[in-house]
Amino acid sequence: MKIYLSGSIRGGRELQSNYQVINDYLQENGYEILTPQVASPKVFEIETSMTDTDIFAQDISFLQECDIVIAEVSVPSTGVGYEIAYALSLNKPVLAVYEDGRVISAMITGNTSPNLTLYSYHSIPKLLFQMKHFLSSISTENP
Repeated sequence: MKIYLSGSIRGGRELQSNYQVINDYLQENGYEILTPQVASPKVFEIETSMTDTDIFAQDISFLQECDIVIAEVSVPSTGVGYEIAYALSLNKPVLAVYEDGRVISAMITGNTSPNLTLYSYHSIPKLLFQMKHFLSSISTENP
């Protein structure tokens, strides 16, 4: 299964370690991550070799190719919101996760799309449990 991992880059990197945990868990469980750079502490160095147009084209291509999107939405990010909306327009399942106590955009919390699943988490083990549950429900729906 191909996963598009989404998390804030230019909007703020304060949760980069959480992105890394998500990325590592998914890779360790055999999932193909199309966007591992999101979790990298060197993402800005990686992106310096690309224009904004290149980044956009690459991300759109990955969104079209992926089976699902997992987005960490605790840190407000225009790009992450765009990726979620685009994935939903393609009828892709999206898991959006955020830390308990964070104020999340109403465009996410108010979205009633059946393809959007929203979970809050208070710890990394809880986050991983929720991802495992989401992924098993997706693989059950799409054998």
